Amino acid sequence: MSDKSELVSTETAVAKENPTKLVHHTLESFLSTASSEAVYHEPIKHGNTLIIPAAEVVSFLGFGVGGDESSEKETESGGGGGGGSVYSRPVAVIISAPEGVRIEPVFDLTKIALAGMTTGLLMFGMIGRFWSLSKKIQGIQDDFLKIR
Repeated sequence: MSDKSELVSTETAVAKENPTKLVHHTLESFLSTASSEAVYHEPIKHGNTLIIPAAEVVSFLGFGVGGDESSEKETESGGGGGGGSVYSRPVAVIISAPEGVRIEPVFDLTKIALAGMTTGLLMFGMIGRFWSLSKKIQGIQDDFLKIR
């Protein structure tokens, strides 16, 4: 049995037993991914220099639980589910040498390119809207002048 299916079957069993336990179990599992080991990786020693890679960790989590107590059957039913995502990327390298400590940022060309394309598309869209608006205003002015 794979790790994923074991986790799903464990969470399903926990959800049937007590939805609150599911929430607690999910939060524990999720928060363990944002540990210091995820941000600061193992230091690398090179001569008298110590290099420590640092990463940015972004995480999203959502879950829900529900239950129903039926008076007819005198049974309780409930369930829950959740999901999330964890994203990390390198952001800097901390260098400790005999001369001192310095932080070197990691240059992320992809992020810069995506930001540039997004900005360009927004500017292109706004210019198009202003141009369209100016044509409408010109048409209204022309109609107004014809009336006079």
